[in-house]
Amino acid sequence: MLQVNDISFQYNNRAVLNNISFTAGRGEIITILGPNGSGKSTLLRCLGGLLRIRSGEIYWDNLNLNKIPIQLISRFTAYVPQRIETSMMPVFDVILLGRKPHFALNPSPNDINLTNEIIQKFQIQSIASHAMNKLSGGEIQKVTIARSLVQEPQLLLLDEPTSMLDLKNQVELLLMLRQFVSEKNITVILCMHDINLAIRYTDRFLLLKKGEIIFDTDKENLTAQMIESIYEIPVEIHKINNIKFVIE
Repeated sequence: MLQVNDISFQYNNRAVLNNISFTAGRGEIITILGPNGSGKSTLLRCLGGLLRIRSGEIYWDNLNLNKIPIQLISRFTAYVPQRIETSMMPVFDVILLGRKPHFALNPSPNDINLTNEIIQKFQIQSIASHAMNKLSGGEIQKVTIARSLVQEPQLLLLDEPTSMLDLKNQVELLLMLRQFVSEKNITVILCMHDINLAIRYTDRFLLLKKGEIIFDTDKENLTAQMIESIYEIPVEIHKINNIKFVIE
């Protein structure tokens, strides 16, 4: 289980996160909601060990993530950023790099097999030999998420994973995440701006504002008042076929 205890973070002298505390269990998908600049991406990077917190503690099971090297964290945690750098490296090799925390010099046959399996699951066989810098934005996003999943993380951190995808690929990706969570019993924490998409496929919400968690709620108890207090606009929540929709 992930346990976050009163963490704070600042860039230079500007506070970004203030006394953040929450827990996340295995088998959960949690969405972080909040306006631009609320600290969502910074929080994900702190959880992944890419940024060192100023105070507080982050534990995965019994491991204090602030006291172990990033190389060890990468064995059980995968992070996909919002902005992705490309190169001339082929798609297959990029995804295979997700296995790097698990081998020293050369990949094993198992690493190769896992890479082929994830390529098939993402249905990207046709671009497996293509260079990354020749792909569309949506294809790059799919490849990067595939690389994170072939890593076999216990904790998966995704920053706007559907931002470059069309509606069909958004739904397919989130369904695939649900399947991985169910099969592997992993924990997924992601940032999204599309509240209605998040309501359909995630379990809990952390609502951030100015670097603080204002609400921690499951989707059944998410209210229009909570959303209004975070985004400062009036909204309504309606149900269609027992699925909640947020309407401005």
